[in-house]
Amino acid sequence: MTQTLSTRPVLPAAKPQDLKAFALVGAAAVIWLILYNIIQPLADWLSYNLLGLSPSSHLGSSLAFFFYDVPKIILLLGGMIFAITMLRSFFSAEQTRTWLGGKREGVGNVLAATLGIITPFCSCSAVPLFIGFVESGIPLGVTFSFLISAPVVNEVALVMLFGMFGWKVAGLYLLSGLTIAILAGVIIGRLKLEKYVEDFVWQIKVGKGGLLPDKPTWAQRFEIAWASTRDIVGKVWLYVVVGIAIGAGIHGYVPESALAGILGKGAWWSVPAAVLLGVPLYSNAAGVIPIVHALMEKGASLGTVLAFMMSVVGLSLPEMVILRRVLKPQLIAIFVGVVAFAIIITGYLFNLVL
Repeated sequence: MTQTLSTRPVLPAAKPQDLKAFALVGAAAVIWLILYNIIQPLADWLSYNLLGLSPSSHLGSSLAFFFYDVPKIILLLGGMIFAITMLRSFFSAEQTRTWLGGKREGVGNVLAATLGIITPFCSCSAVPLFIGFVESGIPLGVTFSFLISAPVVNEVALVMLFGMFGWKVAGLYLLSGLTIAILAGVIIGRLKLEKYVEDFVWQIKVGKGGLLPDKPTWAQRFEIAWASTRDIVGKVWLYVVVGIAIGAGIHGYVPESALAGILGKGAWWSVPAAVLLGVPLYSNAAGVIPIVHALMEKGASLGTVLAFMMSVVGLSLPEMVILRRVLKPQLIAIFVGVVAFAIIITGYLFNLVL
């Protein structure tokens, strides 16, 4: 009697640490969903029952706004960073530079701007990435397309704009941010400004490096994603709270007439004023979204508000300080001027069309 042997390949057994990691992440996801769904009733209970404030009062309205948006945005921020970091664990920065290097000007700018959307690099990683991109032979304009789109077109802001205002506003934000990043990168590239990059940048040789081994396990990917989430949220949570506090104050106290005078659609200077007001502020996209929401509720025009948001996240003073380590003042000034002009034009177009 003969025995038939199976020819199907034998799959490797899952490692115990991977199974444990999947169980922990699954439990965390369930807890995340539960917390996200109880935020609104909990915020209302804290404001109107525990503190006894009236929903129609300025203070009650502001506190309910604050108690709801703080945990909601931090949960969204943490969830998105974890998910995107997991995605990034499947390709290295070296691969990213390889994909972008040697591309034609327009193609390279489009690829770089698109990559910036899905990679939530914080300001602390902007300088080494800039060095790596330039050292790898990627054109300066292509590099700037990435540096512009990464903060301006933020995936957290995109999700929250979709939830607050619908797909049309979120789509316009995405399209305008991509356009600004691509066109600004093309303009900077054609100006041939390499001489305004600090000399030491050209002398650095970037190694392969990386936090993950060549063939990471799922447990290692989850560990890096959690570490990245904890690190970034730990650095920006205070700015999120401050941004939400400003939004809550606007929501509850700032009169509509004052907002209409500063950011109103009828004032021709409202868009450049919004950009000038946004530059001195420092916040990530998650922190500025509540302010955008409050301004929109008070009657401010969409183009003006989006111009304000883009200037806050794309042209902040701390970012300029960090970039000064690798760029000379002339190039920083050109970068700020080109991006600010593009944002102003975008704001005017939105106000004209909508």
